[in-house]
Amino acid sequence: MAMVRKPYNVLFLCTGNSARSIMAEALLRHWGKDKFNAFSAGSRPNGRVHPRTMAILEMMDFSVDGLRSKSWDEFVAEGAPQMDFIFTVCAKAAGETCPVWPGQPVTAHWGVDDPAAQEGTERARIFAFRKALLELESRIKLFVSLPIESLDRIRLKKELVYIGRITPLS
Repeated sequence: MAMVRKPYNVLFLCTGNSARSIMAEALLRHWGKDKFNAFSAGSRPNGRVHPRTMAILEMMDFSVDGLRSKSWDEFVAEGAPQMDFIFTVCAKAAGETCPVWPGQPVTAHWGVDDPAAQEGTERARIFAFRKALLELESRIKLFVSLPIESLDRIRLKKELVYIGRITPLS
């Protein structure tokens, strides 16, 4: 059974919801425009978006309007949008017990190294954020180009898992 509802609701999950999931939300808003509604959340959000996340998004000319660190509890509450897709972008969130998501969204793990955990020089830290952004951007561009309406659920899941294994900067 092919999915036909548009726009599709997509939730990116991470533990802290301060870097990778926020980047993914901003990138999908940009590249997915009318085809997708992008959201992000964390299992244990730290309550603020990492300053380097905001800086690199703004530097690369992606909108940061409305981006905030929030709990995944917002997306299982009554009245929350029903998700079509859920992507975990960090290993910790992928291994956690997730809430039961209404509507049985298609899920996949798109692991990206945590740029906020990068130690060393300022240059190394900036590079880590840039690398994470570019990895997510590559995956999101592939995702938005998928012919979702013509793929059955099993094939769609396989494509999303494959996209999650792509690491363009390795």
